[in-house]
Amino acid sequence: MSPQDLRDWLHLLASVSRGGARRLLARHGSPGAVHQAGRSGWGGLLEAGDADRLARPHADLDARVRRTEAWLAGGDRRSILLLGDPDYPNPLLQTADPPLMLYLEGRRELLNTRCVAVVGSRQPSALGDENARHFAAGLGEAGICVVSGLAQGIDGAAHEAALNTPGGTIAVLGTGPDKVYPLGHEDLARHIGRRGLLVSEYFVGTPPVPTNFPLRNRIIAGLSEGCLVVEAAMKSGSLITARQASEAGREVFAIPGPIHAPQSKGCHHLLKQGACLVQSLEDLLSELPVGGLPRNEALALEEPSPKAPKSAPTPVPKSAPAPEAAAAPDSAKDHPLLRAIGQETVSLEELSQRSGWPQDELNATLLDLELDGHIARLPGALFQRRRRA
Repeated sequence: MSPQDLRDWLHLLASVSRGGARRLLARHGSPGAVHQAGRSGWGGLLEAGDADRLARPHADLDARVRRTEAWLAGGDRRSILLLGDPDYPNPLLQTADPPLMLYLEGRRELLNTRCVAVVGSRQPSALGDENARHFAAGLGEAGICVVSGLAQGIDGAAHEAALNTPGGTIAVLGTGPDKVYPLGHEDLARHIGRRGLLVSEYFVGTPPVPTNFPLRNRIIAGLSEGCLVVEAAMKSGSLITARQASEAGREVFAIPGPIHAPQSKGCHHLLKQGACLVQSLEDLLSELPVGGLPRNEALALEEPSPKAPKSAPTPVPKSAPAPEAAAAPDSAKDHPLLRAIGQETVSLEELSQRSGWPQDELNATLLDLELDGHIARLPGALFQRRRRA
């Protein structure tokens, strides 16, 4: 990637939503061509705010380019993967919202090996920690890469157990590629960068922001043939990952636990919805797709027709209800944000205008509603109410 190409990519991704950037690239082919096309070439693809931001240079663009170039120069195993590169992992490409740019550090080739996500509680029981290590090590010894999110608890245990196995491990970050969260995992991240792979879609220098972590979960799910939830409370990011895996057509696995343990309730909920019950490594391996998911198919970016919806429809999940515009449960009917969303699919900008809420408070409350299962976050920063059983 030339310095100008890097600058054009960073300017595009900092200016518009992921969905808007994907539509522009489908029409024009590259960020440079997008910028040359000007407003007349963006017609019908962007909201007014995105078009305004794209049309003017960002005050911090020069600094962002310098930070990115310095990060790339800081290690010979650091690189950038773009949507459309020949080694972009096809399972991730097949999801509803594939990232346009990924920052990589480590063994890039792991992206095109067989992968299984192992996720769970940040405060696991001793048995949960033991199970995470047992299954992650078993998957790794079977040549399957373990994908997780570098969080405390189950994630960290899975990474540690798989790191030195033939399958290896991938950690998907909720920060920029130069940041580690939690700080206690700095040594683990360094080892993964040397022997496994660190992956981030966030700009260099991005600190830990709560709303980034649920979004990165779609990458964990998208890279993987299946998602194993070891332990999870009912209000858990692991359940978001499991739902995203199901919506992407991947198998969801859950390990049962004591019926009164809070860390088991999320797994039991998944099992009631149809997740595969796992009691042994053989249970897990026998349910994975024979030969794995297809890899390295040709990329096809298609420009939407003028009457196409703003975002791709969300696939119907195998074991969880699809997000639909429908009434929320009685306990949430009067929530002001649910009333503002109504029966429509709305963008963050539209919801902010309807509700009058500041962006930071709006993002935090939307995250709570998503974790509680009242709303679904769709590609392109769109939101919709969910029907719950």
